[in-house]
Amino acid sequence: MLLLKRIVHNTIWGGPKISRLAGVKGDSIGHLYSLYCRNNVSNEILNGEWRGRLLNDVFPLFKDEMGMNCYEYFPLTLALTEARENLSIQVHPNDEAANALEHSARGKRESWYFIDAPLSGTIINGCTCRDKAQEAQMIANGQFMEMADTLPVDKGDYVFVEPGTLHAITAGSLVFEIEEGSDFTYRFYDYDRVDSQGNKRELHVEKATSCLDIGLKSKVKAYNGQEIVEKTYTTRLIKNLDDYTNESNTIECFTFVEGNMSCDGLDVAPGSTILMWPGEILSVKNVELAFVSRLNT
Repeated sequence: MLLLKRIVHNTIWGGPKISRLAGVKGDSIGHLYSLYCRNNVSNEILNGEWRGRLLNDVFPLFKDEMGMNCYEYFPLTLALTEARENLSIQVHPNDEAANALEHSARGKRESWYFIDAPLSGTIINGCTCRDKAQEAQMIANGQFMEMADTLPVDKGDYVFVEPGTLHAITAGSLVFEIEEGSDFTYRFYDYDRVDSQGNKRELHVEKATSCLDIGLKSKVKAYNGQEIVEKTYTTRLIKNLDDYTNESNTIECFTFVEGNMSCDGLDVAPGSTILMWPGEILSVKNVELAFVSRLNT
């Protein structure tokens, strides 16, 4: 098993909740990546024979045996995500659109488990547009707030966002985020926010428009002690855990969120992920909240 070092990502919309939960410094943390695998940024491995190396560097050494040879990077991204402010109104491409726009075989599906609910009680999800004609008119007029529908969510809710869905988490939200390892996010609107240099963030209205499906809207689910299976990944919520065994036939990502935990004699900080090979057993104590995620191979 591999214990991964967390990666702090400060954002224009991040806040202080992750700092308090996970024991890291900062009051504008948007993501605490427990699993992130790219050429330019990747988690450091903290234990075992690959200690000190980056996950992205060792992924080629085991991806074939795990049935992941078709992936350039480890195919899941996991993070704690906080929105002190509303995130940009955005859309992700499906596989077909990602191939057409980015010459990539895969788009981006993502899910959120709400550790803290948004202050408004709703997130942005889905469209109010009646048809494609109204969609085109509202986009031409820049009426992105008017075209954005809402979805009520509460603490403990799970929401899956199908590619093509207009969406954004809103202020006050603290979520555990599961997503495909893809960087394609197209922004329609970002509230005219500026960074510390006074620059607005880039918008991608043309690409976003080409990916948008106005008929898509998410549904709220609950784990209820069961796995939730999406098209490309499966997740499970675990509370008050003693021991855990990976009984699947592929790598599972065990993400510790609340309580106390150790692995290979090392203290494990909240917001950390451990990659577990099939059959491996993790002996833990006082784990109040954790998630197990795996790719559907």
